[in-house]
Amino acid sequence: MTILAVLSDIHGNLPALEAVMHDLAQFHVDQVVVAGDVINWGPFSAQCFDIVAREGWPVIRGNNEYYLLDYDTPRAPAAWQDATQWPLLPWLREQLQGSRQQRIAAWPDFISLRFADGPPIRMTHGSCRSAWEAIYAMDDDSVNAPKLAGAEEPFVIAGHTHLAMDIRVDRWRVFNPGTVGVPLDGSSDAQYMLLRAGNNGWEPEFRRVSYDQTPLFEAFERQSFASRCGAIGQMVMDEFRASDLVVLPFLRWRSVACADAPITPELYATFKTLDARSFAPPAYRNV
Repeated sequence: MTILAVLSDIHGNLPALEAVMHDLAQFHVDQVVVAGDVINWGPFSAQCFDIVAREGWPVIRGNNEYYLLDYDTPRAPAAWQDATQWPLLPWLREQLQGSRQQRIAAWPDFISLRFADGPPIRMTHGSCRSAWEAIYAMDDDSVNAPKLAGAEEPFVIAGHTHLAMDIRVDRWRVFNPGTVGVPLDGSSDAQYMLLRAGNNGWEPEFRRVSYDQTPLFEAFERQSFASRCGAIGQMVMDEFRASDLVVLPFLRWRSVACADAPITPELYATFKTLDARSFAPPAYRNV
């Protein structure tokens, strides 16, 4: 029986990745695969890339790999030039420029996994249409089925949302392993998924692993992350602390309440007096 370990959304969180690797060592895993977003957000993007590359795990690009690859190129949206909203992009480039960036540029956008004792699985990051598009369990088939169009495989692995999931959408069964590095459900545990081949296809086991976040914040401090990345940098650190969305709700609130206001610590302080979850996408409001 083939056993797969599925990791996604590591986001430069080395302590979380190491905890997951320690946990999965107890299983006789035939293959580890990574559904994108190895890098960015956390302070250990280079180290996480190095582990994935050293282990030879099949890996695809997520939207955070596109941040690295398209920043400061003609492909980049004009909005990315706003240094107050996108301060992590030059910071990310500094960590990975050179041979690491060149190798990430050659990663595929999806992989079709084809093991002898289980049906084919398509592994993508967001949806089958885009690394930026999310598949949520709360949405019905009329919303989710078009996001899977073109996938011939009956099973699909998708990440991006950081929310573990096992749903049926039309003719597909869709899994999300959750996130190794940036949980958004109130628990700081690192998450990943085991898939076991069986008579009914693939069956998931969702794993959660506790770990010490101290080295994460020590690395942020060594890198002067908050001072270099301003208010957005502070929000990123608070997102790790809270295991909850911070940056996206802030940006959604700002676009409605004060779109022209500069992103400053003072503006963030105002936002923190509000109910942040009311500005989050619906899937995150009651997790």
